Order: sequence, then C-alpha cells, then structure tokens
Amino acid sequence: MQTVRLTMAQALVRFLAAQQTVIDGHKVPLFGGVWAIFGHGNVAGMGEALYQVRDRLPTFRSHNEQSMAHAAVAFAKASFRRRMMAVTTSIGPGATNVVTAAAVAHVNRLPLLILPGDVFADRRPDPVLQQIEDFGDGTVSANDCFRPVSRYFDRLTRPEQLVPALERAMQVLTDPADCGPVTLALCQDTQAEACDYPEAFFAERVWAPRRIRPALDELQAAVGALRGAAKPLIVAGGGVLYSGAARTLAAFAESHGIPVAETQAGKSTLPHDHPLNMGSIGVTGASAANALAEEADLVLAVGTRLQDFTTGSWALFKNPASRLVGLNVQVFDATKHRAMPLVADAEAGLADLAADLGGWRAPSTWTDRAKGLADDWRKAVDDAILATNAEKPSDGQVIGAVQRVVGSAATIVCAAGGLPGELHKLWRAGAPGSYHLEYGYSCMGYEIAGGLGVKMAKPDEEVVVMLGDGSYLMANSEIATSVMLGLKLTVVVLDNRGFGCINRLQMATGGANFNNLLEHARHETLPEIDFAAHAASLGATARKVASLADLEAALAQARAEPRTTVLVIDTDPLATTKAGGHWWDVAVPEVSPRREVTDARAAYETARQRQRLLN
Repeated sequence: MQTVRLTMAQALVRFLAAQQTVIDGHKVPLFGGVWAIFGHGNVAGMGEALYQVRDRLPTFRSHNEQSMAHAAVAFAKASFRRRMMAVTTSIGPGATNVVTAAAVAHVNRLPLLILPGDVFADRRPDPVLQQIEDFGDGTVSANDCFRPVSRYFDRLTRPEQLVPALERAMQVLTDPADCGPVTLALCQDTQAEACDYPEAFFAERVWAPRRIRPALDELQAAVGALRGAAKPLIVAGGGVLYSGAARTLAAFAESHGIPVAETQAGKSTLPHDHPLNMGSIGVTGASAANALAEEADLVLAVGTRLQDFTTGSWALFKNPASRLVGLNVQVFDATKHRAMPLVADAEAGLADLAADLGGWRAPSTWTDRAKGLADDWRKAVDDAILATNAEKPSDGQVIGAVQRVVGSAATIVCAAGGLPGELHKLWRAGAPGSYHLEYGYSCMGYEIAGGLGVKMAKPDEEVVVMLGDGSYLMANSEIATSVMLGLKLTVVVLDNRGFGCINRLQMATGGANFNNLLEHARHETLPEIDFAAHAASLGATARKVASLADLEAALAQARAEPRTTVLVIDTDPLATTKAGGHWWDVAVPEVSPRREVTDARAAYETARQRQRLLN
C-alpha cells in the first residue's frame, strides 16, 4: 500500500480538496472553500495546511466566526445542498461563536463542516489559554457545546482517527435524510502530528445525490388516499428544492389539478404567477392557501418538517376528515402528526405517485375554486405593495418598491423579524431558489452574511438582502468582507428604531410596550444611528433615502454599482399586511394584574380549542 506522510491537518484539507460533485453535467468541487479566522488553536496546524492547498481549496477570511458560518450555510442552501463549505476556528470563543450557526444548519437540514481547534490531546500544557475546565470530567472542552447541534460529532486525539472520522462525516454531509452540520474538533497537537496515510484516501471521489424511492405498501396507501380525496392540497417545503423537484411538482399539480401552498423554505418552488400556486401557507400565509388548508380533506406534505408557522400551530387544518400524507426523505418528518408516511426523495416520490395515479384528477370544482382564490390573493398583494407618499411606509410597501425595480429574477435574502412574514406573503418569486429565507431558526444576524454566501453560490446573479435595523446592529461586519472579496450585494435596511416585530407580538398578547422599540427601552438619550455612514465606513456605497420613490431610484443606481450598496429607509414599526395570516400559539400568562393580559388570555384559550392534537 502506497502511503504519504502528512500532518493530520494537511491530510484533512487534502482530502476535502479531492471531493467532487456533478451539477448540470459538469464536475465541480464539492467544497466551495474554507472560511477561517485563525487563532492559537488553528493557525499553526490548519493555517499551514490550508496555505498548501490554497489554489485548489480557497480560504476566505471573515470578521466574525458566527457570520462566516452563516455564509457557509447560505452557500449550501443556495446550492440546494449539492455543494458546501467548511469553517475553522480557534478554541474558546472562536469555536463557541459558531454554535448559533450550527443550530441554523441543524434545524434547516443543511450541510456545514465545522473544524474548531481544541485542547491538547496529550494534556501536557493544561490548562491552555481559553480552555474550559470541567471539575468532574477531564474530557470536556468548549467544543462539547456542538454536540446537540451536530448530526455527527467527533474529537480527534490521534492523527489516524481522521480516516474513519472523515468517512463518517462525508456520509452525513451528503445524505439527504441525515444531512446537517458535522463537527470534527481538532486537538491542537494532533493537527500538527504526522502520520503515514494511504494515498488512496486522497483519490478523487464524486458524490451524487441519493434518491430514495418509496416502499410499495406506502406508495399504494398514498395513492389510495389521493384517489379518495375531493379536496386535496399540496404543501411544498424546502425538500422539493433540495431534491431538484420543482418541475416535477409543477407537472404533478397540473396533471392532477391539485393546488399548491408553499412554506417559507419551499417558496419559489412554483413561480408566483403559476395558476395553481396558492401562495404562502400558515401564520404568514396567503388567504387563498389558508382557506384551502382549512377545507382540505387530504394534505400531501412534500419535503416539509411541518413547523408551527406552517400548520398554524396545528389549528389550520380544520376539516375533521382531513388526512395527512408525509412525503419526506426523513422518516422523522414523514411521520409527524400521525401522517401516512411516504418515505422517499421528493423527485422520486412524486414521479412514482404520478405513475400510479394515472389520469386521476381532483374534482374540477375544487381546482377552479382554488384558481379563483389565487387570483383574489394576487389582487390583495397588489394593494399591499402599492407605493405611498407616507413619511414612514410599511414593510410591505418597501417590499413593493424593491420588487418593482429588481423584479423576480434577483435572489432575495432575509431571516428574522417582521420582514419574513411580509416577504412570505408578498414577494413574487421567480426561479426556484430565488427566495432565500432562513426561517427555520429565524436567526437575527444571518441576513448580510447569508447574502454573501448566496452570492458566492450565484456569482452572476443579483442578490438583494433585506433586514431591519435590529439585525443590522447585531451583525454587519460582512459588508466589509463582501467589499474585500468583490462580491456585490444590495442591502436594504428598514429602520423602525427597534425590534418592531416583537413589539407587535408583545402588544397582541396583552403586553405593555416594553424594551423592544428604542423609545420603550431604558435610556438616558435615544441614539441617532447613521446606518448609511456606518456602512460607508465598511467600504460600501451607502445612502439614506427619504421616500419610496427615492428608494426605487437608488435601487436602479445600485444595479449599475460595482460594489456592495447599502440603502436605508425609515419605516413604520406598527403597520403590517392585514390580508391573510393565521393564529400562532404564543402562550399568554394565566395571571396578571393588567386587564389587557387577562383579555388576551381569554382569547388565547378560545383559540387553543381549535388545535388538533391528533388527526
């Protein structure tokens, strides 16, 4: 057996550089690169190793560990999980900064390879700088924080352990059912320790997506349920996009006359103007989708984990006779809420369903009614996004301004606050993947870094990031990274002076205006934050606009700008789109001296009676 002597870190990056995938008939590297912020836990071992392969496996420098991991997660999401990135950090705060992003990847079933430095395996210099010491367990380090947010976790204390660890890591990262973050904690001394590795370990390997086909009995049961349905509805989740099944789903819906509603992760599965696209579903849903969901006697949930925003906290599906079929590659998701499981890849499952259904179609009265509701909803969207001369427009009106300029071809990026709900309802998505929302973990601070990751995955496409002032203040440093890397973003900051979304939720649950908007927080002086000046200091072209018309003009100019542009507009913290939507289970205190809370509790108890614990 031929061997080559390398340090563990050198072997690790050489292996990563050899992994390939095939997209649209072209072989490309599976790993788009490695994000790195070096410190004493990784600069000597991983730093030297990455330098040696910098032409085959590029290294990117960020300004914040959490943000660089968000960029890596967004890259994988924008690549429909066909490509991915790795991140490496020092031990201590560098590592724990990544835990939040690991949770984002875990919740959203996205691949992320995390390579944090760790303590010394031989323990000679213990305790080293930034080492977490457990008084009762000598094996614990800060990296144990990654265990609950990793699909696979390993700590490498010997260089030989790299071989089985990477084999297991790759299986998890590329498996459609188990996909999620992998953490390989790299002890500092082990990174630098040499070993004779088999040359075959570094041979090029091409990873193709695994397409699981449904079991015959599950397929027959699902076909029978569909054939017996008079009011079927498809709920399309992110798994449809990751499977590359958007066209297959469209053909399936058209052939069988079944309307389609989209989750946050599944939005853009169908173009917004497709006659069977009922729009968003659930708490942030369109009136068309939600009206049909309430009546549906069969819900085919494709590639969705059915979180509470999708199901209206399980109060949306009101038909007592309704049945749920879970078409999902992961059995954990396929069987939720006593669903009839159809464990399969979305593409394969839909194709097999279509073949067995043959010429069956839903009743035309149901299909025609759905198309009429969709037309009504599109008119409601037109009204919500109309331009206004108001001093402080609503989020929906700002969305309209952005849409009128950039159209449906651009990829829109967002994550948290009030904007995801408004975008879910109002954004007119075009091609699959053009709507990029991180709403599984709803992580404030994802937006700008996520936009950077999307741009890395789609360098020739326009990427527009929309976020509030709260998220901007949490994480904005990757504006500088985008300028440094020459990756142009258009960033629209909606300044409502605080956490407007949660302030509205606080009011809706009977709470007093408290600690959300800046004016309601403890202060001596209210800050006058100049977001445009701040963004300009990071190297962006930036300006504050005075109106929607001014915003549209600035957006048009930004499209010709060669570098990242940040545009800031003041918005109304209270105005939201009233059309559509659904109740969401947010527990209200049973006891309070305030009448507003007791009234909200009474309404809450009434609403909870509509929840269905079992089908």
